[in-house]
Amino acid sequence: MLKFYFNGSPNPTKVALYLEEAALPFEPVAIDTRRGQQFTPDFLKINPNAKVPAIDDDGTIVFDSNAILLYLAETTGKFLPAPAVRGQTLSWLMFVATGLGPYSGQAVHFRHFSPKDQNHDYAHNRYQFEGHRHYKVLDDHLAKNRYMVGDAYSIVDMALWGWARMAAFVLGEDAPSKYPNVKRLVDEISARPAAARAIALKDKFTFKAEMDDEARGNMFKHMTTKVA
Repeated sequence: MLKFYFNGSPNPTKVALYLEEAALPFEPVAIDTRRGQQFTPDFLKINPNAKVPAIDDDGTIVFDSNAILLYLAETTGKFLPAPAVRGQTLSWLMFVATGLGPYSGQAVHFRHFSPKDQNHDYAHNRYQFEGHRHYKVLDDHLAKNRYMVGDAYSIVDMALWGWARMAAFVLGEDAPSKYPNVKRLVDEISARPAAARAIALKDKFTFKAEMDDEARGNMFKHMTTKVA
């Protein structure tokens, strides 16, 4: 059975959405990143980059959420856009993988978790700007398209949903209203039963909730490691 290494953060949640939508049997394996479980030798054999999500599909190991979505879609044939739009599929999937996701993650860090006694205005402004810029690209695209690629719900929409459902946390409370076309798609996906199950998966396990010194040390090692 497919093993799914996850926690409740945006990238694992979008893979959980695919697994639920495709009705694939899987064994969830909780990785509590605030407790440092991503650094255990066993998990580093699964993902040397020490991040979730990852899957072990009967010996085939795949990590990075967008790679997993593409792998699962190509393996099962479900929620994969038609071959005629493969170029668009790869383009928008990589837009999420290399732009929306990383900039959102950094925007969250400097908005919510960077030390308050340090002046991070430049970094905060840069990642907020880039976050908004990526959302504007998406909003303009979705003004003319119901879904991200073609005329059907696909892995690209799932990839977008993972982070975009957290827009208010990433960019501020008014972010959803600034990008109504993104919100329209996020709301449509969030109303699907599979989305509710994907979000609730984390509730079956106990994850560390406190962002204390232990958690910060495991989540943000640059805070305790000086690079020459």
